[in-house]
Amino acid sequence: MRNIYDLSYQQLAQELNALSEPAFRAAQIFDWLYKKNVRSFDDMRNLSVDLRGKLQEAFEIQHLTVDHHGRSSDETQKILFKLSDLEHIETVLIPTSTRATVCVSTQAGCKFGCRFCASGIGGWKRNLTPGEILAQVLHMKKIADGQGRPVSHIVFMGVGEPLDNYENLMSAIRVINDEKAINIGARRITVSTCGVIPKIHALAQEGLQIELAISLHGYDNESRDVLMPVNKKYPFDDLMDACREYIAKTKRQITFEYILIKDVTCSPQAIQSLKKAFKGLICKMNLIPYNPVSEFDHQTPSRQEMFAFKDQLETFGIHATIRAPRGRDVNAACGQLRHSTQK
Repeated sequence: MRNIYDLSYQQLAQELNALSEPAFRAAQIFDWLYKKNVRSFDDMRNLSVDLRGKLQEAFEIQHLTVDHHGRSSDETQKILFKLSDLEHIETVLIPTSTRATVCVSTQAGCKFGCRFCASGIGGWKRNLTPGEILAQVLHMKKIADGQGRPVSHIVFMGVGEPLDNYENLMSAIRVINDEKAINIGARRITVSTCGVIPKIHALAQEGLQIELAISLHGYDNESRDVLMPVNKKYPFDDLMDACREYIAKTKRQITFEYILIKDVTCSPQAIQSLKKAFKGLICKMNLIPYNPVSEFDHQTPSRQEMFAFKDQLETFGIHATIRAPRGRDVNAACGQLRHSTQK
């Protein structure tokens, strides 16, 4: 049976037409699904009993099964979801005092194998459907709404490479952005990529004002080769060229994510190489303290070392911030909780 969350508004209207129902019913159903976040067709009380019966015969409202729900001392919440085929994904709810951000997975596992990341340790299993992506957002939205801190931002930085599941990602983003559905502004949606260059070009053509984040994590070809196997297919210099083209096309700033690993990524050589690579770019850097995984035996730099690196970047005109760790006591870093269940 088809998952109704997999349908766009236009697709749902077409399906209703095939059921001899007027197109305006699509707006009512979207309102129940995405505004009221109901879990059953029987709860859609302004639909006729006959239509509810048709929907139950044609579709299901497919929600995710919670396998583990972790709550951090800093109020970050991480859920390990079990999918219908028993694969697992992770979703994180990151609150502030007034709102919340949801960090969403796009794949079960990851094929790109970044050495410092727990997501790809168990390998890639499959892409998530649009409905499975949206179900994560809706589950966390219900929690956030109940706490009086509505979801205002979505970041595709969970398990998997978003641009490796491009069509399903974009289908989900359009529903998230749709004012008839979840209605989160495009500028509050961030897609992170390890550098899949053809899809960066495709994203630039979409005409959406979404935020792009590049998981750079190396300062030149050699350093990135060691940490990120994807660099052998999409080399550092080619990636930087693609970023320049993206900025020229979209007039949007790019965020570069850069992991801070002691004696690996925050050397004087790194500073000089980044200065050269970022010359003339409209961008900012998000410096991420390394969150240790057992398979990659390295250390996080000291606070003093991290701020010294940040200050040197800013001396060269590169705006940089250091990401504050969230949810470490619930394995909230990408892939850690999922990986712990597979050991």
